[in-house]
Order: sequence, then structure tokens, then C-alpha cells
Amino acid sequence: MKNAWRHWITTVNLAAIALMPTLIFLAFSHRATADDPGVCYMVTSSGKTVELGRLCGNNIVAPSNNRVFRVPVKRRFGGTPVIDVTFNDKKTFEMIVDTGSSGTIITQGMANTLKLQATGTIQAQIADGREIEFPTSKVKSIAAGGVTANNLQVALAPKASIGLLGHDFFGKYDIKILEKEVEFYHR
Repeated sequence: MKNAWRHWITTVNLAAIALMPTLIFLAFSHRATADDPGVCYMVTSSGKTVELGRLCGNNIVAPSNNRVFRVPVKRRFGGTPVIDVTFNDKKTFEMIVDTGSSGTIITQGMANTLKLQATGTIQAQIADGREIEFPTSKVKSIAAGGVTANNLQVALAPKASIGLLGHDFFGKYDIKILEKEVEFYHR
């Protein structure tokens, strides 16, 4: 009798193994869709997904009106996005979107092209902590992707190879840096 049970269990196990490919096919042939909860969410004990974006600080939602401006990223400079920026409605230059800079800094070449003369100076702390004095000038306008700042004081950096677009330009916007574009959300 003991051998009969062993034979029956072995036969059932082999039958289940033989059916497995069919069961797996049936299980995965069903199509499912899911809503993406984003990166900040929780699953309740009942299995319900709850989006927690506002708690995590992700409360920026692209509005349906024109309060979001998108600017293509041309390239990256040390991993930081570089975009086209137009000065005085005429000349366009590549600039780094520098979220760590309080002011906008332009190169001497940009200043020469725009025919800017130094009208003052400003003390600024640079990334390595040193205090530097920069000559300054004013530009009539700076624009990128629909965002415009008027009558902006800019620092002139004689040794810089590329300009830095700072908070004085985008300070009224929340910024989202994506792989291929920078989004400016009006507050």
C-alpha cells in the first residue's frame, strides 16, 4: 500500500509539472494595465495604492495653461544642462542652467558681442568658497523658452568659457531638469 501511495504522488507531481507550461502561459497571456503612482506612494493594508507626492515635495503638476515653459537641453557641461538663451531679443548664446548661482554671469566674449561696458562691480562667493569681485553691466532682456527677465544686472567673467544662468533669471519659477529639456513652472 505504501508503494501505491508513492506511485500516485509521483504521478500527480509529474502531471502537475506537465501542465505547468500551460498554466504559466494562461497566467501571462492576460493583459494588465496599471497607473503609475510616481516615486512617492504607499500601499495600504487592503492593497490600495495612495499617491503621496505632496508629502514628498512633488506637488509640481504641469498646468494645462501656458504657465510651464520648456527649453531643450542642447548638451551638458559637467552633467549640468546647457540651453540657448537670447539677450536683448537679438543674440543667442549657450548658457549653463546653474541652480546654485544667485546671479547670471556672462563671458567676456558675450559682453563684447552685446557691446556691454562695465558699469559697476559686485562681490560674489564662487563654488570653491573664495570671494571674487566681478565687473557688472545691465542687459535689457534675457529670454529662454518663453521665460523673460528685463533690466537684469549681469556679472562679467573675463576668464569664463560659458555663461551661467542664475536665480535672478529663473527665481520666480520652479525648475524641473529632465534628460532632454528644462521645464520652468510659474509659481
